[in-house]
Amino acid sequence: MVDFGFGLVPSSRINLDLFDKEKYEELASVEPDVRKCMSCGSCTAVCTAGKFTTTSLREAIESIHNGQPGKALEMLGSCQFCGKCAMVCPRGINTRHLILSINKIYGKI
Repeated sequence: MVDFGFGLVPSSRINLDLFDKEKYEELASVEPDVRKCMSCGSCTAVCTAGKFTTTSLREAIESIHNGQPGKALEMLGSCQFCGKCAMVCPRGINTRHLILSINKIYGKI
């Protein structure tokens, strides 16, 4: 077999039917603003902690929506609650309350 210098990797496709959406719905009932997020990335762009860590509210919300709350908690663990993300959010989401609600629902606090 000829070696072309690259290989095939397994699929990174996520089957959303395998995940339990109950926790996401619980989060949405406590913090309805989570449904307003359009994943624009403004919060991540201004995040002070995001420049040095993997903190990303946008990706954390996506992870929760995809049934991966552990990954979301890991991303939000370095949040300094500075509030910059709330100031730039085009939808006016109360990001501090959202992060606290995520931590509360998924057992961190």
